[in-house]
Amino acid sequence: MTNSLRPQGPLGAPLPPSQQPARGVPGPRSSRSAGAATGAADPGALSAKPAKPAKQRDAFFDNAKYLAIVLVAMGHAWEPVKGQSRGLEALYTVVYAFHMPAFILISGYFSRSFDMRADRLKRLVTGIAVPYIVFEAAYSLFARWADHSPGQPISLLDPLYLTWFLAALFIWRLTTPLWKLVRWPLPLALVIAMLASVSPEIGDDLDLQRVLQFLPFFVLGLYMKPEYFQLVRRREVRILSVPVFAAALVVGYWAVPRMNTGWFYHRDSAQQLGSPWWAGPVMTLGLFGCSLLLTACFFSWVPRRKLWFTALGAGTLYGYLLHGFLVKGGDYWGWFDHNWLHEPLGQAVVTLVAAVSVTLLCTPPVQRVFRFAMEPSMEWAFKRDAAELARERAGAGAGAGRA
Repeated sequence: MTNSLRPQGPLGAPLPPSQQPARGVPGPRSSRSAGAATGAADPGALSAKPAKPAKQRDAFFDNAKYLAIVLVAMGHAWEPVKGQSRGLEALYTVVYAFHMPAFILISGYFSRSFDMRADRLKRLVTGIAVPYIVFEAAYSLFARWADHSPGQPISLLDPLYLTWFLAALFIWRLTTPLWKLVRWPLPLALVIAMLASVSPEIGDDLDLQRVLQFLPFFVLGLYMKPEYFQLVRRREVRILSVPVFAAALVVGYWAVPRMNTGWFYHRDSAQQLGSPWWAGPVMTLGLFGCSLLLTACFFSWVPRRKLWFTALGAGTLYGYLLHGFLVKGGDYWGWFDHNWLHEPLGQAVVTLVAAVSVTLLCTPPVQRVFRFAMEPSMEWAFKRDAAELARERAGAGAGAGRA
């Protein structure tokens, strides 16, 4: 790979919003219904109204997350075998232009209801911060053992390989209330991204270049409405997406010998990529537009009904963080050094193995094994929420009254 300890692509476990989706449009499930909230405030309502069943997960978004993580794994597997293959390099470039923006946009969409409420802060810590710490240490120790690098430090300030996305998602979520407050959030996020692209002094701490340059996609997701997803899933959009992707592949094939692929990673400034400073803002805006167009085409082809892989969308964080050990292990142990893997047939085999592997890593058995690291409850680490205690006391009082 270009850098054995730096990521080439994304995922996170987004928080569900409280907004209700428009009729006929897929929307995320809410963490609690309005009826449940009313019942909690009024003890009498607990006995008067039965609790509403929890809403089912939306198949469209689970399908989109699963397909995105498959593309991520395939892209990581292509990195060490694409070599001088101009065709695979073009496909790699096109995939990297939209798979990460698509996932970040979904993450922003599911973060719309995030605030500083105690239960959401707890979930931010247990679902994002703790996995970041665990896997930052795990990847460092794995590099020491598999790559015989005893000097590899464990640093929470310098994300290794795939863990950058967790650090980014943690920062983006914390700033969500601010993006809801400002008057022009998307233009402001684009300005910040453009300024980051001309600021090499930002450095590698928390991979802030990626955090800032990918920020507009997260902010856009915060302001997405269910109707927007309905628009891109119309039949005419699906039809138009075919020539759009074909044109993107042609442009990618043309650009392979003429363009630095590093622009698509958004981890370096223009100067670090050997370009003049003014190329940073230009490329930021240009790639933002191209990525949105390809992301819309991608969403237009995401199935809206339940399929065999729909349930795997709930485990994409597992597939994302765990498949990195397979890719890095193959890199450390020379699995990708066989000449036949750099031929078209070998590249096809690598693609298939990557897709199957990440699919298996998203399955419920794997989730049960690694839930201690991905979704720890950690009740011992937090104080009981006052509102939750009040609801429990109210429920207990209502039960005593009925008795």
